Amino acid sequence: MNSTPRPETANGIELPTHWTPEQALAVFEAVDLLRDYLWAAYGPEIQRALRDDRVTQQRSLPLDSDEPF
Repeated sequence: MNSTPRPETANGIELPTHWTPEQALAVFEAVDLLRDYLWAAYGPEIQRALRDDRVTQQRSLPLDSDEPF
């Protein structure tokens, strides 16, 4: 039995299960570098979009008048 947990599918992306640790590291480093470049180019816009998304999600929650808070 394999003791390594099976990669999960998230947001429709299924990770390959046949990569070597070196291949997985190369992909991880590429994604990390891409994140750094995106943040450098769009940091304030990303922050604004995240904030707007969170405010929208919070406003859409139903309010229960029986809650003490």
